[in-house]
Amino acid sequence: MGKRIVFSLLVDNEAGVLSRIAGLFSRRSYNIESLTVGETENPAISRMTVVAEGDEDVLEQIQKQVDKLIDVKFIKVLPPESSVCRELILMKIAVTSESRQQLIAIVDIFRAKIVDVSPESVIVELTGTQSKIDAFTNLLGDFKVLELARTGITGLTRGWSDESRD
Repeated sequence: MGKRIVFSLLVDNEAGVLSRIAGLFSRRSYNIESLTVGETENPAISRMTVVAEGDEDVLEQIQKQVDKLIDVKFIKVLPPESSVCRELILMKIAVTSESRQQLIAIVDIFRAKIVDVSPESVIVELTGTQSKIDAFTNLLGDFKVLELARTGITGLTRGWSDESRD
């Protein structure tokens, strides 16, 4: 198992950019563990957060290859000690009248939110680090998860960074 790294990219907000970047990974047999993308404060630019794993040389090569793409305006690594990274999970969980209170207690402990309720299920939303979300899902082992959606990691560096000044 290699080192895990989080790349933050500022890219043109245009059709085909995601495909070109994903294609670069695919052509070189690099695996994308997580990928999120969305518009920034500038509608012409999107922020793409890519999580990859590999040895030092592979990760350095990924960074160099991505940086060469014309659509990429800025790329940097988000070090865990100087970045804030979060993920969102939505889970639809089967409940009975007996199990509902137990689920609510777990939701409260993790500061998650119940965003939808029906007689047979509850949809829970939780935002946090990957380890917090993993701990939450592991604690729900006795519940039947009907559906689950995770966004993948997105993040920013702490404080004032070079990209913030542009």
